[in-house]
Amino acid sequence: MSDRLPDSDLTRHRRLREQGSLDRADLDAILDAGFVCHLGVVIEGRPVVVPTVYGRDGRRLYVHGSVASRSLAGGGPVCVTVTHVDGLVLARSVFEHGVDYRSAMIHGVPRKVTDPDEKLAGLRRLTEHATPGQWSYARQPNRKELAATTLLVLSLDEASVKIRTGGPDDGDGPDAELGLWAGTLPLTSTWGAPEPDPVLPPGIPVPEHIARRGGTRHG
Repeated sequence: MSDRLPDSDLTRHRRLREQGSLDRADLDAILDAGFVCHLGVVIEGRPVVVPTVYGRDGRRLYVHGSVASRSLAGGGPVCVTVTHVDGLVLARSVFEHGVDYRSAMIHGVPRKVTDPDEKLAGLRRLTEHATPGQWSYARQPNRKELAATTLLVLSLDEASVKIRTGGPDDGDGPDAELGLWAGTLPLTSTWGAPEPDPVLPPGIPVPEHIARRGGTRHG
């Protein structure tokens, strides 16, 4: 299979083409660095964008929610976006201000997962994507919980990627003579120390797969 993303009418970079990427590895890296996406659907003629967790499994993306959620009804085209903000780009003029970011936009028609084994495997992938090691540690879903959960799977065959890095673009223009500071203000996200449930009985240790994430960078 090709390691390049398709250049279709939906995914073609029409603006800021220099920030676009057709490298599938960039798409994978953006998806693997996060676990919350925004699912855009049209419900009764109106656009709705819903935040939800996701999990990548090769060239497939799983999203889940309640069976009562109209946004997960499936059957129609959707647009899923994932964005990481890496910093503010502070230029000499407000017009040249910007954001360093990594973003992915996936188009397609998702399929509702109904096979019990595939549904369980998809939920495992989704759980492990957010918290590796948690599926084996916690109690797994029972039949009633599976019935109350909708799982959609979306192909990653049609996706668009954009990445912006670096400083302001006005360093060699007339505004460079203004004597103003310009540069970037990086933004990082770090996992904090695990906080136990207030009703947790004493003596239950934090599992290693959770404890070791404390203090590490997210994204």
